Amino acid sequence: PSDHDQPARLCRWRPPPRGAKPRSSGRCVHELEKHAERMSMSDEINTLEDLQAVAGDAPAEVEMVQREPVRDELGRSYATGKRKDAIARVWIKPGSGKVTVNGKAMNDYFARPVLQMILAQPFTVAGVEGEFDVVATVKGGGLSGQAGAVKHGVSKALQLYNPALRGALKAAGFLTRD
Repeated sequence: PSDHDQPARLCRWRPPPRGAKPRSSGRCVHELEKHAERMSMSDEINTLEDLQAVAGDAPAEVEMVQREPVRDELGRSYATGKRKDAIARVWIKPGSGKVTVNGKAMNDYFARPVLQMILAQPFTVAGVEGEFDVVATVKGGGLSGQAGAVKHGVSKALQLYNPALRGALKAAGFLTRD
C-alpha cells in the first residue's frame, strides 16, 4: 500500500520540497509515525508516580519575588497613567483622601459624578478609601480620557506604594492601559 491509500484523517498533505519533481498529489506524512515517540511516552506515563520518576524526584522550587515599595524621599509614590490621548502624572502619599487635579479639587475639575466615580474606583477595589492624598497633573484628550488616565496612574502608584495591593488592582484590570 502506498502513502496515498491511507484514510484522510491519518494523513496530512504536504507540498513537495522546492526543486523536487512534483508528484501527482504531493507527499503524505502520517501523524502517527511523526509523533510515535511522544505518544509512546504518554502511554507509559499513566500515574503521578510515573510522571515524578520521569521528571525527577526533586520538585522544582518556585521562588516568589517579593516586591519592595517604591517611594521618594517625601514618602510619595509616582506613576504615569495613560488613556486614549490623555497622560496623567500622579503622586500619592498617606493623607486624608484629598484629590487635586491640575491644581483644582477633584469635584471642581471633574464636575460629572461619573468621572468622580471613575477616580474613586482604585481606592474602593484596594480597600483604602480616604487613606491617600492624590496630586495629579493631566493633559491631552477629553475629560473622560483624563479621568481614565488619572485612574490608571492612581492604580499604578498604589501598587508601587503597597505591593500587596497589586493582586486586587490587577484582577480589576486597573493596571492595564486600554
